[in-house]
Amino acid sequence: MRTAIVTDSTAYITAEKRARLNIHMVPLSVNVSGQLFAEEVDITASEFYDKVRGIKEFPKTTQPPIGEFVALFEELAKDYDEVIAIHLSSGISGTYQGAVQAGEMVEGIEVHAFDSEISCAVQGFFALKAAEMVQQGFSAQDILAALADMQQYTRAYFIVDDLAHLQRGGRLSSAAALIGGLLQVKPVLHFVDKVIVPFEKIRTRKKALKRVEELLAADAKKYEAMNAVVIHANCEEEAQAWLAQLAATYPNVNFTLSYFGPVIGTHLGEGAMGLGWTKK
Repeated sequence: MRTAIVTDSTAYITAEKRARLNIHMVPLSVNVSGQLFAEEVDITASEFYDKVRGIKEFPKTTQPPIGEFVALFEELAKDYDEVIAIHLSSGISGTYQGAVQAGEMVEGIEVHAFDSEISCAVQGFFALKAAEMVQQGFSAQDILAALADMQQYTRAYFIVDDLAHLQRGGRLSSAAALIGGLLQVKPVLHFVDKVIVPFEKIRTRKKALKRVEELLAADAKKYEAMNAVVIHANCEEEAQAWLAQLAATYPNVNFTLSYFGPVIGTHLGEGAMGLGWTKK
């Protein structure tokens, strides 16, 4: 049985890495001032932040049309027996459900949709793991079981400069955004039950980053080896510095650098920073 791996653009896996691991990608899109861009295809992250800086109209994000999933699955059916489609949390996007519906519409191939319950490069951890297991000859069922197990050990926390982006995009309650604005806090956010909620409210960015590092440190003590990723919204220099400091402190953790692209950046805003990890 030949298994194909599919993910969406919000995993922010580089084109080179997708090609090397044979990962197929379906893009989400962002609407900026009436112009639609498929992220990772029509617009880069840095181009997006340049476009939206200072504009009055809030960008809108769009999940892939079901037709794009159907077309991809039909194409894959020529060479594969099964697909594992790994997508961003169903609590913040209908992309996962779109993959489920498209899978039911296509004949000749079995589609297994997997809800990562998270997003960005941490979602990418699941796609990379699945692709590596395909290359090692594991079955789709073995891969799905490994991904479900992996969820128990996967964490992600992020810090935003302005809660208004999440509130306007409908990803955070108005009350939470108002409280954050009044107190001038730097909230640490995370996913709970597939949606974004505050973890802790901290006064300064420096203290917020330190708190997230404390959470990483607790798991780094528990596990022999981990993969971790520092994620930034157009603040690469700060992210690189943080990554270097973390890598020097936690030698059993393999760190990489990633970014919040246009779709997720719409909701987090420029300057956001994240840290995610999972047990190897």
